[in-house]
Amino acid sequence: MARSINASGIPLEPFYDAPQGVAHDLGAPGVFPFGRATRADQYRGRLWTMRQYAGFATAAASNERYRYLLARGQTGLSVAFDLPTQLGYDSDANVARGEVGKVGVAIDSIEDMETLLHEIPLADVTISMTINAPASILLAMLLAVARRRGIPFDRLGGTIQNDVLKEYAARGTYIYPPKSSMRLVTDVMAYCAREVPQWNTISISGYHIREAGSTAVEEIAFTLANAKAYLQSARDAGIDLDSIAPRLSFFWNAHNDFFEEIAKFRAARFLWAHITRDEFGCRDPRSQMLRFHTQTAGSTLTAQEPENNVVRVTLQALAAVLGGTQSLHTNGQDEALALPTARSAKLALRTQQIIGYESGVADVVDPLAGSYYVETLTNELIEAARATIGEIDALGGSIAAIESGWMQSRIGDSAYLAQQAIERKESVVVGVNAFVDADSAAETPTLQRIDERVEREQVDRLERFRSARNPDNVAARLAAVRSAAAGSENVMPHFIEAVDAGATLGEICDALREVFGTYHARESLG
Repeated sequence: MARSINASGIPLEPFYDAPQGVAHDLGAPGVFPFGRATRADQYRGRLWTMRQYAGFATAAASNERYRYLLARGQTGLSVAFDLPTQLGYDSDANVARGEVGKVGVAIDSIEDMETLLHEIPLADVTISMTINAPASILLAMLLAVARRRGIPFDRLGGTIQNDVLKEYAARGTYIYPPKSSMRLVTDVMAYCAREVPQWNTISISGYHIREAGSTAVEEIAFTLANAKAYLQSARDAGIDLDSIAPRLSFFWNAHNDFFEEIAKFRAARFLWAHITRDEFGCRDPRSQMLRFHTQTAGSTLTAQEPENNVVRVTLQALAAVLGGTQSLHTNGQDEALALPTARSAKLALRTQQIIGYESGVADVVDPLAGSYYVETLTNELIEAARATIGEIDALGGSIAAIESGWMQSRIGDSAYLAQQAIERKESVVVGVNAFVDADSAAETPTLQRIDERVEREQVDRLERFRSARNPDNVAARLAAVRSAAAGSENVMPHFIEAVDAGATLGEICDALREVFGTYHARESLG
């Protein structure tokens, strides 16, 4: 069914014979404002990083999956952590019961991190870690492992998500109040600028904002508004922005509306280039480049007829590539039902490889340049997102918009409208509200399940780890963490020494809870 308006509220013409609306100069590839591409040669030089997001059960099981995917052509790692780890709890905490290893890997100690990275060449493979509130501590564990292996920090490349603002707005795995959380972010930025210069210190995420229900316009606007808050926080901490902005990265969703998604990536690059240069005075071209990872849209996957998800993911991945992504994860066909099996993960990786090596779309930079429709959509998304960013600025910025509940309310409203459209069948979901096959219920594939013994074994490992360490040394290192957190000293060196001495993730997070307190949304939202 043809639409006259898309999900972002942008009117659609039946035919475009010239670009319409306000015209924005996207520049040449590799040139400010980088609307067409961040590199002049784009994929002609090298393809995007194929980085399949994976992690489940134990560090040993996840390591096996990583090595399986690397052996089949994956070019970067992406680590998924379980909920207790994301919330800063050890696996034996009361609140962790029933969740250990379920939606990601459980990491309690440096011993777990060593197992997770067993036989992974840290100096050669970039590692992305999807972790936010305790991101600095997980990074400290990785750095401590590298130090034990004798690998200089300046040879390490990778990314921590470290984007806590979107947790308050859309996802919920926050721990500390916003001011303290921002302190942890800027400490990581400052430390890595000096010691780990190839590390992306934050991946500012529109992905989860979109998964929570936002439109494409809101995904751009809310994400870039959050990015502005991080730059302002760094500036307030006395950090030279050109020393850290080149290592800010972004994380976008690739959703269903093929052409709007392509235009979204182009619009975001254009807007970020102008924000960094015109609002924050960044002069290094690398600071002005919006580099990003993309993941196909989990919220679009269906439990009904899961093989249809292969088609959805292929189109979404193609949109990400045509939009110029630097890194890509393709979802497994079974992810609406469970964590992907090895077979599904391999098929998802093969999807990227076929796009990259067989389709020809990587041969030309911005192959849709000059498409009247794509150029028009890009211009309209720039205007709409810029207007929404202006609304956030008028509220006092991203943190104020989140603490007041404004941003969450906007996302909720958009999610409601999208669901209404599905229920009224104005938005077709094949196999769900249209073309429904009565026999499809019998087609559920073999699923990956996490055995309950995983939790018991992880808790046993943690108990053995604690019993083998020097408790006085651990206590001293935790005291140093508290002291640094209470003052103005950078906490990262203390995190590294603490995890190397045997302090666990939960113990360090508890030390920070003593200093920072914890955040409860109802305090601000009433």
